[in-house]
Amino acid sequence: MNVLSTLRRLTGMNLARNTVELAVKRRMEATGATARKAYVDGLDEAELRELVELVVVPESWLFRDPQAFAAAVACVRQRLAAGAKVVRILSVPCAGGEEPYSMAMALFDAGVRPQSFLIDAVDISAACIMRAEAGVFGRNAFRGQELSFRDRYFTWSGEDELYRINEALRARIRFGQGSILEGELGTARQYDVIFCRNLLIYFDEPTTAAAIERLSEHLANDGMILAGYAEVPSFVRHGFSPLPHRQAFALRKDIRRPGAPARAALPASAPAQSSAGPAHRRAPAPVRAVLPTAKAAGLPRPPYARPTGAGASAAPPAAAGDESLLAHARKLADAGKVLEADSACREFLAQQPESAEAYFILGLLAEGRGKPADAESNLKRCLYLQPDHYEALCHLALLQEQGGNSSAAAALKARAARAFQRQQPQ
Repeated sequence: MNVLSTLRRLTGMNLARNTVELAVKRRMEATGATARKAYVDGLDEAELRELVELVVVPESWLFRDPQAFAAAVACVRQRLAAGAKVVRILSVPCAGGEEPYSMAMALFDAGVRPQSFLIDAVDISAACIMRAEAGVFGRNAFRGQELSFRDRYFTWSGEDELYRINEALRARIRFGQGSILEGELGTARQYDVIFCRNLLIYFDEPTTAAAIERLSEHLANDGMILAGYAEVPSFVRHGFSPLPHRQAFALRKDIRRPGAPARAALPASAPAQSSAGPAHRRAPAPVRAVLPTAKAAGLPRPPYARPTGAGASAAPPAAAGDESLLAHARKLADAGKVLEADSACREFLAQQPESAEAYFILGLLAEGRGKPADAESNLKRCLYLQPDHYEALCHLALLQEQGGNSSAAAALKARAARAFQRQQPQ
């Protein structure tokens, strides 16, 4: 059995080899196995689940990105005002329940009756689902300066120093183990609101397309999907259009597609704050705390025009032969040939020293090799040459978040949001 390919298939994630090998080593130590081949040959369903738990590491907190919850609340209230009896919401992946519980609290604070909404929450990790169902959180789940919701919806247990969520709120959420790619994805065929944030960044392009297709099938034609800020271009490539909710990264099915059904208008904007407080929380870390691998360098460019004017790169266009060398570098990165891709990028830069795209690929390669300082340096060079390079802003924000620099991450995320909006066709 090839453990790497098996775990990639089970999780849908473009896992790095060293991540999988570390998980295998830990499980061999836990089970007393001494020979890797014997351990791998004896892998059964139960042991594979244990490996999945190790490579799928959730990282989330309550009211992460409050603008997304404000946009979702506005959508829910509009649907109820239009006559809907129950609004259905899906959170996938739900990690330890932080996202669906935050949504429920936001709706309670907005005066929405508990009987008027129902939230399905799904995650591939059985351990995450067990923790979410318990509704118990430590101090790390509460971040930011505005934490009044903790007093309204949680009970403090001084004995174990944990917070337990309100039972009435927990009753509005149904948790279940599942995958975005296989099996049941919640219980409703059509959800009014879907949260799927910071998961697709770890998928290759075919897996991303399959995941978005499944989400589209489960989303009502006039529904709203909330994505991670680095994932908006992927949704745009696959039949979605951004909505003008400031820093919420909300989308809807693209009405410009042939045969797309007519839909009622969603609210044009939502408040920049929610009951969780101001929008200066930490920028989102990945739900799955694994850095994107070099294969990310092979992703196609988002379907929007390059920026022009003051924010655009002043670099002259490369000759066709030079561009083919850069394309070759992308193919090498996509094939996992990191050193060869790195060499091709540097050869290209010797000819075109002001290529923002070459520095961007070098940044991704360094990121995938676990060299954050080199990745940061190359991404910053990319942004010096092209300040509105959307993907570079996203990746640099993720690196800053990983390094604990929350203020820099938040600033980069805001820049990414503005860059994406500017680059949309008018």
